[in-house]
Amino acid sequence: MSHAWGYCAENGPEKWAKDFPLADGPRQSPIDIVPAKASFDAGLKPLCLKYNPSDSIDILNNGHSFQVTFMDDTDSSTLKNGPISGVYRLKQFHFHWGGSDDRGSEHTINGTKYPAELHLVHWNTKYPSFGEAASKPDGLAVVGVFLKIGAENAQLQKVLDTFDAIKMKGNQTAFPNFDPATLLPGCLDYWTYNGSLTTPPLLESVTWIVCKETISVSPAQMARFRGLLFSSQGEAACCMVDNYRPPQPLKGRAVRASFK
Repeated sequence: MSHAWGYCAENGPEKWAKDFPLADGPRQSPIDIVPAKASFDAGLKPLCLKYNPSDSIDILNNGHSFQVTFMDDTDSSTLKNGPISGVYRLKQFHFHWGGSDDRGSEHTINGTKYPAELHLVHWNTKYPSFGEAASKPDGLAVVGVFLKIGAENAQLQKVLDTFDAIKMKGNQTAFPNFDPATLLPGCLDYWTYNGSLTTPPLLESVTWIVCKETISVSPAQMARFRGLLFSSQGEAACCMVDNYRPPQPLKGRAVRASFK
């Protein structure tokens, strides 16, 4: 069943509820963030992100996106404060993107779509493992960063330079000594709300932290993303594009802002 879902017409987001009933749950992600309706919460602390580049292990094309995986057996790459309590460890980061520069982000702002969105996935160390945390209401914290068309992003280029080695589903290559903090915007003001994973099994375990400020990506860099494939060796080539879930109903949830 894990192979059944994807982003094509026959297995895309509108079909996920068939195999994953949680798709219609009370706290699904992503959402459209309406800044005018988000309430400023003076109690929200600044984010404290501390990443160790030597925790970066490898980069993998998993057939839905690509992800960079980190060693998470110690507290050397962590997220603290912000809307969460306790210590959350970085597990991986990945991106979602569109088939053209006018779409691709999962979250939207007042209906505006960005060409891509970066997700840094952290898990709550009060649980014994990522797998355990993934099903708990406070198990995961994901920092979302929008990519906006502009200047070439030199830090992002280091990631894109591995793409020849991970073109097809199942391809993996070593990716040591990468500092994910270099992909963060200069200002870490954020919106936060209680949501879910945006891919099956869509578990409702994520405290979302969506950065207000974007990072830049050039049109040529966006084109590199679209050169990856959903398909594996020996299958008909299928370009990895539009691997995003559209915004889900808010269902009465509060969206809070760390800034006025």
